[in-house]
Amino acid sequence: MRDRVVCGLDIGTTKTCAVVAEVAGDLPRAVEARIVGVGRSRTSGVRRGVVRDIDETMRSVAEAVAAAERMAGFKVEGVYVGVAGEHVRASTSPGVVNVTAPEIRESDVARVIEVARAVVLPPDSEILHTLPQEYLVDRQRGISDPVGMTGTRLEVDVFIVTMSSSVAQNLRRSVERAGYHVTGFVLEPLAASYATLSDDEKELGVALVELGGGSTDLAIFHDEKFRHVGTFGFAGAHITSDIAQGLSVTQADAERLKERYGLAYEPLATPGEMVELPGTVGQGPREVQRELLAHIIHMRLEEILSMVSREIEREGYAGRLAAGVVLTGGTAQLAGVVELARDVFAMPVRLGMPGRALTGSLTDAVEQPRFSTATGLALYAMQEVARGAAQAGAGAMSVDRAWGSVRRWLTDFF
Repeated sequence: MRDRVVCGLDIGTTKTCAVVAEVAGDLPRAVEARIVGVGRSRTSGVRRGVVRDIDETMRSVAEAVAAAERMAGFKVEGVYVGVAGEHVRASTSPGVVNVTAPEIRESDVARVIEVARAVVLPPDSEILHTLPQEYLVDRQRGISDPVGMTGTRLEVDVFIVTMSSSVAQNLRRSVERAGYHVTGFVLEPLAASYATLSDDEKELGVALVELGGGSTDLAIFHDEKFRHVGTFGFAGAHITSDIAQGLSVTQADAERLKERYGLAYEPLATPGEMVELPGTVGQGPREVQRELLAHIIHMRLEEILSMVSREIEREGYAGRLAAGVVLTGGTAQLAGVVELARDVFAMPVRLGMPGRALTGSLTDAVEQPRFSTATGLALYAMQEVARGAAQAGAGAMSVDRAWGSVRRWLTDFF
């Protein structure tokens, strides 16, 4: 049972989400995750993906995972933790090796990837992901899996994602103090893609935009490969601050106003509709037009999405993303966000809702954009479990074949 239980942990600027799932199906061909536990907690210990207060982060992790454990009915040990923020960097790196065997083997692929990984990293950096983009066999391009092919020269282009080592250490320390083991770190936009994007969208070209609390993350997929990642230091928390300043309310009241009455697209506001504002004893009862609240949100969110649009254009993907843009993250739950994004990006836009490869009675509990990363982390972990089972099975088959050869030799000899 424990070997089939996975947990995704999304530690954000304003909230921590935990999703516990059981790997369903016959390994190694597991194709779905059964959601058995979901937990949430508020946090203030992380800002833009960087731990600022270990004790506060530890508290939020313990609270969120404990809530998911109570719902699941058992305790988890290891968690997959999402990583995002301006400390994340990405670049491409080539590798090339000679092949001496009659055909290319798994060991040759592992060797060429290791060569591509041998890059000089900046201080306080470590490799988070190594994602093969394309293989070349004897200079022939466009090969996705070279195993079994004939050739003497094997090349690869890999997409290397790095993160700050100190950020990783502080995240790990916070999780371990909460009583859990960090099984692995996963780039949050990559994790969210497991829960929200289809293979067809990745092939056609799609931009995944994660509108979080402290930062906005961009991931571009094209020809089924992860091509670009970007982070912007503006997101939902900045919208809340704008509301607090514009309407003279506290941050907590501004957050409640945003969630209850907020509109991301100003034209959707009904003229003359009034919203009651919380006030102090000295201020007395106050009201404001909902159009003004919508205007504040619209202007800030339009600025954020415009930065993302310029990044897509700068990377050369303007006009090349046939599947358009998929929005996810807590801020993507604002009413009217899709309409605004369509105006900004001038391409198809939809909300990214977790639900792919999920089963169980709790599936509807995570079918919200705010759970995309945590659910995606659980799906990523599911794939790792299935991959480990496949490797173990391959190893067992190799041992069986070797022992069968020895047995036949002994039988023939004696």
